[in-house]
Amino acid sequence: MNPWFNRLAATSLVALLFLCLAWELWLAPLRPGGSMLALKALLLLLPLFGILRGKRYTHQWTSMLALAYITEGLVRATSDQGTSQILAMAETVLAMLLFAGCLGHARVAAPSRTVKSAD
Repeated sequence: MNPWFNRLAATSLVALLFLCLAWELWLAPLRPGGSMLALKALLLLLPLFGILRGKRYTHQWTSMLALAYITEGLVRATSDQGTSQILAMAETVLAMLLFAGCLGHARVAAPSRTVKSAD
């Protein structure tokens, strides 16, 4: 099995986690000193160990979680200004990479794709 999709999913998940924290706490928070919106990064901790271990089921449901981050990124990229708009575009790209990596890994790790021994 090719681990490329799993590496893409893991890398984009960790990058998205750090981006969300940095964005809402230091780079461009909604309020000075940070905002409670940083809690959105906690959701990304839920699939972290499953993604790092290459669990197919975790990749499947994480692809659905990534859609929420894509949506938030698109909304904030069109409504925010300045640094926050750039960070929203980065969030959208990272979430799309996470989505693609999760779907790719779930597809190549499917039981129907494994080689069956000849009887």
